[in-house]
Amino acid sequence: MGDRLRAVDLAREAGISTQQVRNYVETGILPPVERTDSGYRVFTTAHAEALRAGRALAVGHGWPTTGAIMRAVHGGDLETALAVLDESHADLHRERTELAEVIRALDTLITHETEPPDRDRGGMRIGEVADAIGVQTPVLRLWETRGLLRPTREKVTGYRHYSASEARLAQIVALLRRGHHPFSTIESVLAELRTTGSPERVRAELAGRERELHLRSRSRLEGSAALHAYLQRLTRQPTKTF
Repeated sequence: MGDRLRAVDLAREAGISTQQVRNYVETGILPPVERTDSGYRVFTTAHAEALRAGRALAVGHGWPTTGAIMRAVHGGDLETALAVLDESHADLHRERTELAEVIRALDTLITHETEPPDRDRGGMRIGEVADAIGVQTPVLRLWETRGLLRPTREKVTGYRHYSASEARLAQIVALLRRGHHPFSTIESVLAELRTTGSPERVRAELAGRERELHLRSRSRLEGSAALHAYLQRLTRQPTKTF
């Protein structure tokens, strides 16, 4: 079982409260504890190692994922623990892929700078926008249905009215669709552009997200390594957990 420790020993090492240590036991992040005849919890070096592994996992994977992994490990279900871990890494990969696609789309905009089709006018109707950007009017209606475009309606006629900024966004959608970018990516690009108005500024912000994603990836790798070390420790115990 290893040397006996007190809850305060674990708490001091991790920089947390003794109540938090007890919470970790109750939520399965730490393995079950034995009690003395007088009812005191008995912690061991195994609990200290579980605490280190759990907190390292949480930095990269978050506490919900960490809890699911550690509960599975301590329940003897290594298959589930690894499946949860794999899903967490897969989520990060999907996020990285989506971010890269948005960045490629923005690079397309920066390379092919667009100007509002109606920059010298107060606005355009749907047919005029369609002619200006080289699509059919049903295509513009489809983009509106998908939430990509937000034309207003003329009060008297009810016709769609595209402001200069909305006509430019329509031109951007057309450009990105010609580049075979998916609607999900275009939606993300437009959301950013509506906030900042500048592809270059959005690109700079996304570069920051890339750096943050890299740090998160490193943290997840470090957490996974800590879990591996903990699993190796468990396999060396006389009574295996899995």
